[in-house]
Amino acid sequence: MEEDKAYTIEGEGVYFSIDNFPEYLSLSGRKLEDNLPGSRVAVDPRKRNPFDFALWKSAKEGEPFWESPWGHGRPGWHIECSAMSKQYLGPAFDIHGGGRDLIFPHHENELAQSRAAYPESEVKCWMHNGYVMNNGKKMAKADKNFFTIRDIVARYHPMALRLFLMRTHYRSDMNHSDTALEFASGRVYYIYQALQECEEVISLYRGDKLDVLVPACDQKVVDDSHENFLKHMSNDLHTTAALDELMKPVRAINSNLSDLKKLLQKLEQQKKAQSGKKQQQPKQPEKKEQQQKKNQAEEKQQGHYVQALVALHGEVTSKLSLLGLMPSSSSLAEVLKELKQKALKRARMTEEELQQVIEQRRVARKQKDFSESDRIRRELSTRGIALMDEPTGTLWKPAEPELVEEPLASLTLQAG
Repeated sequence: MEEDKAYTIEGEGVYFSIDNFPEYLSLSGRKLEDNLPGSRVAVDPRKRNPFDFALWKSAKEGEPFWESPWGHGRPGWHIECSAMSKQYLGPAFDIHGGGRDLIFPHHENELAQSRAAYPESEVKCWMHNGYVMNNGKKMAKADKNFFTIRDIVARYHPMALRLFLMRTHYRSDMNHSDTALEFASGRVYYIYQALQECEEVISLYRGDKLDVLVPACDQKVVDDSHENFLKHMSNDLHTTAALDELMKPVRAINSNLSDLKKLLQKLEQQKKAQSGKKQQQPKQPEKKEQQQKKNQAEEKQQGHYVQALVALHGEVTSKLSLLGLMPSSSSLAEVLKELKQKALKRARMTEEELQQVIEQRRVARKQKDFSESDRIRRELSTRGIALMDEPTGTLWKPAEPELVEEPLASLTLQAG
């Protein structure tokens, strides 16, 4: 007030003078002519400028109040944030967050009054998030179109919800949909399953001395992933692009797991074949030496796969940890089980009912009724369940449901 940046109005309180603060509207980039004075309440003609805002409101009869040099009253709407940040963070701090709807007038006015009171006041980074939408409309209690976190985690795993939230850049509007949450649930399962299988394989070689380097192609995947992750996160926390980048080492894990599995199967077949030959005739010295060299080369190849898996696993888990997407209190196996339980709940099926449907599909395939087999696969997919045919049988996992224009007939369990 001593610098004429605030003034009193009898019976109303203390008001901030925006005309005496040239930086006003620097945060929002708005122009005064864009504002509509009096659109919500009538403008007091005693204001120096219609857009001046209250720092202290005089109490009306019956209202709660505090004592002040300007009489009984209460702080203006924006004062509490300036007071709290000054008290607990100091006049200058790094990050100030809030919804996009708070940029003007709340944060604009908060910034003005803070800098007017303390010229050294500074926020280094303003982070304004977009709205959470439901069917294209902003969620709001007043419209009764909102969901709580408790509602969502009753149907989806918390890690799936985290991934869903990070799939949209924080400044952009996020549209809530079951399809997007199903996608996130399937993606989390895919990542964790790759890591779980990777850890199981690595554990088999933990006591071995592997005198080989990470293959150049896999090391490049790791290095590129690390560099691009940092680049995207340095670009205003672009989590959407960072998560997309992280899928490259995850896919590389699955590729190495598949190739290693094929190599081990090949070696097992060769071992059986050699065992049969040994019983028939002894091996000549030169052939024995050739076989030893071949075995050494194949062992070295195994080592390359394992070293690649170790490097890729480290890259993926370190980045997931930074994003808060690595389970801390549960093992990957436990989380995978929980994700499947949630998927069954959304599909309104029990494990026993699902296995019965899978058996119906197995019978249809055996009878070469492929149209029925495909129908069952499609219907399960619409319920968020994907089938995988393996040599040992059919497995299932959570997956994003297919988008279909017409609803398919509901699954029926055949008796007997």
